[in-house]
Amino acid sequence: MSELHILVALRAKKGQEQELRRDLSAVVEPSRKEEGNLRYELFEDQNDPGRFVFVEHWASQEHRDKHHNDAAHIRHFHANGVKNVEATEFAYFLKPVG
Repeated sequence: MSELHILVALRAKKGQEQELRRDLSAVVEPSRKEEGNLRYELFEDQNDPGRFVFVEHWASQEHRDKHHNDAAHIRHFHANGVKNVEATEFAYFLKPVG
C-alpha cells in the first residue's frame, strides 16, 4: 500500500461562506483521528474568501476510501453540509515523485 496525498478545493455558494466554514471545520478533528490518517488540514484562501482547501495525507488509498465512504462525520456532511458548496474547484490525488 502506498501513501496518498490529496488537495481539494471547495467553493462556497454566495452568502453561505460562514455555514460551509462551520460544516467543513466540523469534519477536521474526527478525520484526524481516523485510522490511516497522517495529515488532515483545512485552509481558507486569504485572497478569495469562500474557497476552502483540504490538504490530506493518508497511509493508503484504502484508508482514504474508508474515510470518504464510511466515516459518520463525512456521511453527515454529504447529507447536510454539501448544500452550501457551489463547486469542487479541483481535486488532486497525488503520489510522491522524488
